[in-house]
Amino acid sequence: MSEAERTDIEIGEGEEARSIAVLRRDGTAPDIVWLGGYRSDMAGTKAEALDRWGADAGQGVVRFDYSGHGVSGGDFLDGSISRWLAESSTVIETCTDALPVLVGSSMGGYLALLTALGRHAAGNPVAGLVLLAPAVDMTERLMWEEFPGNVRAEIMDKGVWVEPSQYDPAGNPITRKLIEDGRNYLIMDRATLQVGCPVHIVHGRDDPDVPLGLSLELVSRLAHDDVTLTVVHDGDHRLSREQDIALLVRVVADMVAGV
Repeated sequence: MSEAERTDIEIGEGEEARSIAVLRRDGTAPDIVWLGGYRSDMAGTKAEALDRWGADAGQGVVRFDYSGHGVSGGDFLDGSISRWLAESSTVIETCTDALPVLVGSSMGGYLALLTALGRHAAGNPVAGLVLLAPAVDMTERLMWEEFPGNVRAEIMDKGVWVEPSQYDPAGNPITRKLIEDGRNYLIMDRATLQVGCPVHIVHGRDDPDVPLGLSLELVSRLAHDDVTLTVVHDGDHRLSREQDIALLVRVVADMVAGV
């Protein structure tokens, strides 16, 4: 089994310059691109499993770390939807074939969806989308609207609030920049969304972080696309159990076979 090759891509200029670490495994098209979640990295359980499947199947797989994540450069506190979306788009344009399949988890699902919407509007759709508990409109729907007044005040006054997290003892820093920038990328207020490719959404019924109802709402918005929703009846947000990983691999393999 050959090793994935690491590349570092320089993005931005001046104070915005940062180095994005990419792992690419050459293989058959379409390339599979993994977009991880908020505070996750490309060495996570699902990303590694997808890469192993790509190695066994001879499929091209690309994964990367957003700035401020994993082994990429940049400060996490400088992160925003626009910044991470630009990095995702650059990696996809630079390191993949013309028609990749995007696989995104949580925030990565949101970024994959935003990327696909933009490419479809430009007449260059992706081959397919696999979205795991996509955190659509996360900065508003899952953060700001859920925060009590004292948390909102701290974010506005201090510029950052650290949210307690069951996944990280250090917590999740949520910045004013992230919230305000995110308002430029809210899409669930649109009557319809169209990506021009097949979409498969996988969501755990017991997800405590991204409610299943958000994916149900997303399905209704994607009225012009071929959309499948799989609900994992006892699934949580991470969907990292052995059976969840097996489901992910099956869904991605089926998507590749159908495009």
